[in-house]
Amino acid sequence: MASEQITYDAAYDTVAPEDFPAMMAVPRYGRRSNAFDTIISQTHDHFWDPLDKAYIDFDAPFDTDRQLILPEDQTLELKCAVIERVPQDKRIRFANDLTHFSLSSILHGEQGALSLSASLCHILLDPGAQEYAANQAREEARHVTGFTKYITARWGEPLPVGPTLGNLLTELVTAHEVYKKIVGMQMLVEGLAMGAFATINAKTNDPTLRRLIQLVMSDEAFHHRFGRIWAQKTIKHLTKEEHRKVEDWTAQCFQVLLFNLINAEQKKVVYEKYGIDWQWARDALKEAFTDDDRRARMQDNTNIFRVLIKTLLHAGIISDRTKPLYAVWVDMKELATESEEMPGDIVAEEMMVSLREINAKRRRIVSKDIAQPSVAAE
Repeated sequence: MASEQITYDAAYDTVAPEDFPAMMAVPRYGRRSNAFDTIISQTHDHFWDPLDKAYIDFDAPFDTDRQLILPEDQTLELKCAVIERVPQDKRIRFANDLTHFSLSSILHGEQGALSLSASLCHILLDPGAQEYAANQAREEARHVTGFTKYITARWGEPLPVGPTLGNLLTELVTAHEVYKKIVGMQMLVEGLAMGAFATINAKTNDPTLRRLIQLVMSDEAFHHRFGRIWAQKTIKHLTKEEHRKVEDWTAQCFQVLLFNLINAEQKKVVYEKYGIDWQWARDALKEAFTDDDRRARMQDNTNIFRVLIKTLLHAGIISDRTKPLYAVWVDMKELATESEEMPGDIVAEEMMVSLREINAKRRRIVSKDIAQPSVAAE
């Protein structure tokens, strides 16, 4: 396993998952890195509880038969021949069912992030890195709860994960190589999620979904930062062969995520409900949504895939060798001059201010209750 790792900073040293005795070695407890202390110390600032209505109320009503959760321009099927196969009186429900699929995919992604974070706890030797991973696992667990409660309130239960996303998440969670876990999840999947969340926050008509997204974003901004710390401490030290390995694997994952966005086969569970053949839908989507359309969308500074490419470029993962793969979609020279700010960072910061106020108020209430015992107790 050691030969598979690409480690140039002691904070990312690992052992085999079954080597628990290494975690109890006395010298290990004193080798804590301070690289993650700031992120760890801010954990309490963005605490929230998906089961507490002081943070979010999933019982707020929303009629999915009469109102779109996301506007028409956010659903590709509504802008091509696919929608013509759906009766007029069922089109809002059809669009919302596609949103159901998208949010179910996000839920599966959150479960992947939870399981991956937990798996890092089993192999990271550095106590600081391990504590960070444990914190992220806790935060991802509340995301799983939050999206499950929202989906349950609107549709009853989630839809199954699509094969493409499911296979990628399985590869990331079960991978032995730390670089695959961090680049794949903390940079690519988390980066993609932040972009998607920023769009949903700006566009959704459902206040409950907007609130959930804002709460989740207050956590995800830190998770993505963990990946960037790894890149800063690792990429510049890689040998040519190691860089090639990381770079090629990253490009492969990027293309899987990019082309999964409009993969009709993944959505056939929704199409079948309306009597639509997924292969016909695939052709209709390809005709309406071409590579030129994809390139045009990536001119938007907030486009999720444009932001992903920029993140990889600034991290030093993309070299001249693979730039042409990404240059098909965006102007790489232009990206190099842009800041590393993520879409949604401002929203996350604003939500943290709100959470500090809620949590401070709740602490005052608890302190007051402790200071004034009940009559029954007396």
